Amino acid sequence: MNAHAQDDVSKIIERSVDNFKKDWAAESRFDCSESDKGKNSTKTYQDIMLYGSQYQRLIAVNDKPLDAHQQAEEEQKFQATVSRRQAEKDSERHERIAKYEAQRKHATELILELSKAFSFTMAGTDKLGDHEVYVLNAEPRDGYEPLSMGTRALTGMRGKLWIDRSSFQWVKVAVEVFRPVSIGGFIARVEPGTRMELEQQQVSSDIWLPSHLTVRSRSKLIFVFSRQTDEEQIFFDYHPAKNAEPPAGRSQSRAPASEPRLRSASIAARESGKPVGKFE
Repeated sequence: MNAHAQDDVSKIIERSVDNFKKDWAAESRFDCSESDKGKNSTKTYQDIMLYGSQYQRLIAVNDKPLDAHQQAEEEQKFQATVSRRQAEKDSERHERIAKYEAQRKHATELILELSKAFSFTMAGTDKLGDHEVYVLNAEPRDGYEPLSMGTRALTGMRGKLWIDRSSFQWVKVAVEVFRPVSIGGFIARVEPGTRMELEQQQVSSDIWLPSHLTVRSRSKLIFVFSRQTDEEQIFFDYHPAKNAEPPAGRSQSRAPASEPRLRSASIAARESGKPVGKFE
């Protein structure tokens, strides 16, 4: 690739990363619905920004809406959480929001490091859905120093980005492990077969947020015990959040715009070995 072409690729990446950060700084302004497909069941939730952190309200199991009794139980849980958050002391509220923001920051760490961890080359242009896109290949960048154990996995990954040619938004990103990478000293190793795909959708005139996330994890503990997990999440029905702010007269701690938060905590949970939790 000649110097001019590589300069164009660098500008495309730079503009798209700026957009990604802007989008996720705006994430807390939106509620949506989320369908989590696990090994044995599918659960659908309403993701509600409630006084500074997310609350997930169960609305369907295996694509069947809850019955009247189950709906009443979920409504009771929701109202109890509303009351509890309205009555919080300042210290309790700050602790809850800080914990939520830390989880979101951890979940986006891997995504945000892509532009630093990879060298990109132009593979061409294509059409993905309704979008005319640039297609960029990504290979590990020589000399990249991971920020954490989680981002160390990027040193053994390669990927591809599909970037909208008019808005410079990420339409899709896919990364996969092609060589084993130790992420916990002699404790854990990420294996080939690990793969993540993130697709995004336009939710307002200038904001894009996730529509589809799949994570396939293949790892070994102490180089002997194999672990495999597969998860899929679908996000839909985005709309402006109604209860995103703290109760009147109270200030909310916010993460800086440069530290966006991913709505799904799957990546963070995968790195920690903990199940994806529902925020209360």
